[in-house]
Amino acid sequence: MDDDTTQGESDAANRARLAQLRQEHQDLDDAIHALEAQPKVDQLQIARLKKKKLVLRDQIAKLEDRLMPDIIA
Repeated sequence: MDDDTTQGESDAANRARLAQLRQEHQDLDDAIHALEAQPKVDQLQIARLKKKKLVLRDQIAKLEDRLMPDIIA
């Protein structure tokens, strides 16, 4: 198998994973806002969701770096 083909397939898989992570991040954000809007706020649950959201943000950043490496000219 050709290295370019393998790289292209890997990039496609990474882009799909990136889209999935971004959607999960947005879903968590929506859930946090919904919980905060409720009369009785569960701070522990909100804190857990925010922690998951931070983990997703880190995963997104790593994938973005893999897909778009810094080019020093």
